Amino acid sequence: MPYVEVKLPIAAPVEAAWRAVTRLEDYADYMDNVESVTVHGESGGKRVSEWSVLLKGSVLEWVEEDELDEETRTMRFDQTSGDLDRFTGYWRVEPQDDGTSLVIFCVDFEIGIPLLADMLNPVATKALRENSEQMLRAIEKRLVVS
Repeated sequence: MPYVEVKLPIAAPVEAAWRAVTRLEDYADYMDNVESVTVHGESGGKRVSEWSVLLKGSVLEWVEEDELDEETRTMRFDQTSGDLDRFTGYWRVEPQDDGTSLVIFCVDFEIGIPLLADMLNPVATKALRENSEQMLRAIEKRLVVS
């Protein structure tokens, strides 16, 4: 199963970075590759979010369950329906010794076309890594400007 991990140090306090990461409904306002995110029914650190994201000129859509752990500043997600067979991972915000933050995004995914997996997985991995890096840089820019 393909795996992507992206890390970006951000010159912002951990609380601000965590707030930016977990405010999914704001992503489309400042991330070019995110068309929309709608958050449904948040309760007890769990919620459902519906996504529409541009990935290399195509629209990728899915619904995921998100679980927020405020103590470890980790937001786990697991696709419940959508364009991929599997899409699961987490966002984490870690404090750094200098008062800044390290934002980490990790995802395991499965396209769901076994006969083409050897050809499609490397392309999808590269595209997903680039999209993830763009998302992290957009969070960084939003926090540095704020």
